[in-house]
Amino acid sequence: MKYEFIGKCLFFPQKGILVIGDLHLGYEYMLRETGSLIPATQFKQTKDDLSNIFELIRKKEYKVKKVIFLGDIKHFFGYNKGEKNLFVELNALIGKYVSEKNIIALKGNHEKIAEIADKKLVNYYIEEDTAFIHGDIEIKEAFDKKIKYIVMGHLHPAIMLRDSQNIKAEKYKCFLIGKYKTKEVIILPSFLPLVEGTSLNEHLSDNHCIIPKKILKNFYVHIIGNNK
Repeated sequence: MKYEFIGKCLFFPQKGILVIGDLHLGYEYMLRETGSLIPATQFKQTKDDLSNIFELIRKKEYKVKKVIFLGDIKHFFGYNKGEKNLFVELNALIGKYVSEKNIIALKGNHEKIAEIADKKLVNYYIEEDTAFIHGDIEIKEAFDKKIKYIVMGHLHPAIMLRDSQNIKAEKYKCFLIGKYKTKEVIILPSFLPLVEGTSLNEHLSDNHCIIPKKILKNFYVHIIGNNK
């Protein structure tokens, strides 16, 4: 299927499918519990980023028909009421564009429960020849012979860019695209604004990702720029 990168999301224009990577709603709550005096701006920025992406899709004269969350929607491993309320609010925003039945939520390694705010979580989702998974465990259905593409999150890919004198360095979120077990794999960055992610060209642990790091290092990198 033809796809486009729009902001931190992946979009399939022919199918109208918008894919959203790891949100980690409630990350700010965790930081506050550890004593960090971080301003409460992450959720507002998350909503603003999503609204901008929907607007960009509208300007391209496409229509969003389905939204897929790739797991790790919440950050706390246990139950946290604040995270539930954030998801309810985010779901209401997305509900302005698509029906509730067309919002698919995958279960990530941060979701130890079967649902969030009455939204049932699934281990994977398949649309024709494309499998959507979180990426921490291998899903056998994603490697069926009919599957050509695997879309996943979990890794939070980023890349570090340095100047020629190695004085200044900046980390950028990125998409990774490559081959694994005959499938074309697309790995989405974390949607969480605060953390850039795991740098592919620095220390890259296996991080319980289904794809070995020696293979990941050969993936094509698409760096995220301005949402234009």
